[in-house]
Amino acid sequence: MWPNRRVTLLGLRRLHGWMRKNGTPCSDLCILVAPGSSEKMMNVKQRFHVARRRAAVGVSMLFFALLSMSGTGVVAQNPSSAADPYFGSVTAQPVSDQTLQLSLDDAVRRGLENNLGLKEAEDNEQILHGERDEALQQFLPTITLTGDTGYYEYNLAALGFSSSLLSKFAPLFPGGKLPPGFSIITKDYLTDGTLHFTETLFSGPVIAGWKAAGAADRSAYFAKMTARGQVVQNVADQYLRCIVDASEVDDSKAQVAEAQTLYDHTHAEHEAGTVAGIDELRAQVELQAQEQALIAAQNALEKDQILLKREIGVGPGQKISLTDTAPYNELALETPAEVLTIAYQDRQDYQNLQNQAVEFKAIHAAYRSQRWPSLKFEGYYQTSTVNGAGTRGNLLAMGTLSVPIFREASLRGDEDASLAQMNAVNAQLDSLRQQIDEQVRSALLDVAAAAQLVDVARSNVALATRALGDETDRVNAGVDDNLPLVTAQAALIAAQDNLVESVYQYNTSKLGLARASGVLEQQYRVFLGR
Repeated sequence: MWPNRRVTLLGLRRLHGWMRKNGTPCSDLCILVAPGSSEKMMNVKQRFHVARRRAAVGVSMLFFALLSMSGTGVVAQNPSSAADPYFGSVTAQPVSDQTLQLSLDDAVRRGLENNLGLKEAEDNEQILHGERDEALQQFLPTITLTGDTGYYEYNLAALGFSSSLLSKFAPLFPGGKLPPGFSIITKDYLTDGTLHFTETLFSGPVIAGWKAAGAADRSAYFAKMTARGQVVQNVADQYLRCIVDASEVDDSKAQVAEAQTLYDHTHAEHEAGTVAGIDELRAQVELQAQEQALIAAQNALEKDQILLKREIGVGPGQKISLTDTAPYNELALETPAEVLTIAYQDRQDYQNLQNQAVEFKAIHAAYRSQRWPSLKFEGYYQTSTVNGAGTRGNLLAMGTLSVPIFREASLRGDEDASLAQMNAVNAQLDSLRQQIDEQVRSALLDVAAAAQLVDVARSNVALATRALGDETDRVNAGVDDNLPLVTAQAALIAAQDNLVESVYQYNTSKLGLARASGVLEQQYRVFLGR
């Protein structure tokens, strides 16, 4: 709960923007619009409009409204890619002077191509894919070919062939004597080539390691798909947020023009002596409040557009124009059981964790299988040529059987550690099933509630429009002054803004339901009604 505090009108707008970006419920904020006020908690944006309209009640509130123009409030900070890579991207194109026409589908496509968080997930998948290939090599034969040629000089004495020892070989030569000029320093040219062959025929750890590497590779794939869903949700939500901001800017411009007309008309009537000075003062306060709201709305739109551009790889300085309007269609809700069936089948994070469980089970099996014997075959074939005097061949074929005799302490330690990891992942998998159930049910409730809020907001707009029309007729007939008219205009503006926010909440809740179901990337257009 936020402490009670007096805030300026601009501070209210900034504080609402900060809470919206940081996910803080607006109902958690208590605001006192004037000393001694006993107002209860209400939606920040509605309270902003109420406070702004009450500024026109009397001369004493004029000071508060003017002071608000120079007041300080909580400044909304854009999220940073340093804390969350999904708020960053690889800039795909330089900034140009032309305005980029950007549709929702184009924004999603750019996000899937350039988003930093997705790039990291794709790089991690590539790393694990390489590790799987390395594990595969343990099953395949390894064949290498080496060869060399060179001039060699040998000192027979250094090799242990002394003169007395060499004399014992004299009977082997013709005449029973060493050849004339025989030297203990020999020289020759040697050329040889060797073909090496190695293959593991059976190894429990190698087999289990291959299974673990395959599960890790699949887990990385589903982690990447989860990242793609995150990108689609972030980009779509931010695009819709920018649509809401643009609508608020257009609405604020219209209200400024309307307030300017009211002020000019009231000023002329005051100069003519037909209305009191308080009516002109009210109109001036209303005009300045509308101008302040326009400045805040334009600032919010520009900052939200910067965040959108950072998520999709467009330079922050690039001018963009959103070509899509706020979508709205009623979504036929399914039962929780029907949505859960789809979620357990399509949720990438659930499949990711399932493959992690397979991976750790294989790792545990690898450690247990270290007690098993392993069988390996290796050999080589070598040919040698000395001084061009013909080729000689050498051959080796050898099988090796390894049986661990006493490594029990080490083996048990590895096995116990891997068992603990496997149990932890299985526990997380069971918890995720319950979490998916919770998320699906919560998302369905959010969609249903948001749809009802849209209906109520539309009804409020219709009622406020009728009230404004009736009050306009009363003012034109000279029955009322402009204070009830200003109040009716404020009520209509609040109702219109509430409708825009309600449609935005309805669309984001539908995106949340698609994400909870695991079908966001494939069906976000269907859920938004595009």
